[in-house]
Amino acid sequence: MTPLIAVVAAACTVQPTPAPAPGNPAATRTPPAPSTALDWRELEAPLLTNHVQITHREQFIKAGEAYFDHATPPRWVIFQAVAAPKPGTKEDPFYAMYVAKLTRDGRGLITGTEMPVRISPPGSANTCGWFDPVDLSRVIYGSTVGAPGNDQKSGFQVGTRKYVWMFPDEMEIVEQSVFDIGGATEVTKRSRGPVRPDTSPRTLFSLPNYDAEASFTRDGKFVLYAHVRDEPTRGRPDADIFIYDLEAKSHTPLVVADGYDGGPFFSPDDKWICYRSDRRGDALLQLFIAELDWQNGKPVGIKREIQITDDSAVNWAPYWHPSGKFLVYGSSAVDPTRHSNYEIFAVEVDPTKPSANLRQRRVTFGNGADVLPVFSDDGKLMMWTAQRGPMVEGDPKPSSQVWIAEVNLAGGFATPALLFEDLPNQRPENAGK
Repeated sequence: MTPLIAVVAAACTVQPTPAPAPGNPAATRTPPAPSTALDWRELEAPLLTNHVQITHREQFIKAGEAYFDHATPPRWVIFQAVAAPKPGTKEDPFYAMYVAKLTRDGRGLITGTEMPVRISPPGSANTCGWFDPVDLSRVIYGSTVGAPGNDQKSGFQVGTRKYVWMFPDEMEIVEQSVFDIGGATEVTKRSRGPVRPDTSPRTLFSLPNYDAEASFTRDGKFVLYAHVRDEPTRGRPDADIFIYDLEAKSHTPLVVADGYDGGPFFSPDDKWICYRSDRRGDALLQLFIAELDWQNGKPVGIKREIQITDDSAVNWAPYWHPSGKFLVYGSSAVDPTRHSNYEIFAVEVDPTKPSANLRQRRVTFGNGADVLPVFSDDGKLMMWTAQRGPMVEGDPKPSSQVWIAEVNLAGGFATPALLFEDLPNQRPENAGK
């Protein structure tokens, strides 16, 4: 998972979009000039349809980094948000964690959610929620549990951008039962009742410094996470990637290298992980994958690391497609100089190719930032954080909120060969041409 949700806080500008690629329906629509509003529904239709905004500015100042549960079809989402303050009160300075049940119409299409329920303690800072894939009554997320201290380390920052992501020393990975499942049988575990969160999250483990950005293997036995080391690198906090064995209660380092490595996820078959890294030390995050070394049913390290992107853009929040054949991620490739707008791209995963030869395709075409893409386990839905909703009076731009769209399987998301077919102009370095 990635903590860079608020990297979109700076003003976003409309950017030019790719020129048409002959023979491909996704590239035959010519985007309007930068001074006009982008018709993102039409431009995204080859891949995404039935867009719906599931969080709203009336309830949340900002919301994002949302993840589906592991049911098919998904029934719940977990996300972080800052609630809109009541009149005469100030907004909370930290993200809280919420869960919400998805609502559908008679055709099964998502229409929104029921009332979101806050599960994190008052006054705490929270990030990166994730559903347990086996015990569906449980979630994990990063939390300070109490209010973070005022003496925090300097954080991660892209150039001179206004937003700085902090690394509270108090941030730990916590577990919490948030559903009344009414019993311990497999049936009741998979048919959740109402949300009844524990009042006190339980720390999964306790280490010095920041620990967050966690997710499970498919069997729920191992947790992948980012841990900030004691000493900074190049004057910045430096996170490495570890795995925690819940049964043995042991920690295994996977990616230990200078430069902030984080936002990791297991591949659908648990054989690889993906993540983003500031390996070059220039704050221009690049994407990596690493093949896990499994021995006797446990990951003991990595066999090899492969760089997926290597350019002048900020590339972050990679997430696996259920096929394991490609990743989706947010990138500033449409504006690599100012990094003032982010769009979602797809990139193929092929360990036999150098990064320069990996095929890529632009997925979103919004005026504001589109980031933090994730798929449902069945690959039929994509959820992400976007600044494309209605403007609220007094706000300088649309707020960051959570959106979901149906995946147009005929457009290529189900078939990587079709997704990347004949798209030379869809590579990020050509995205603004």
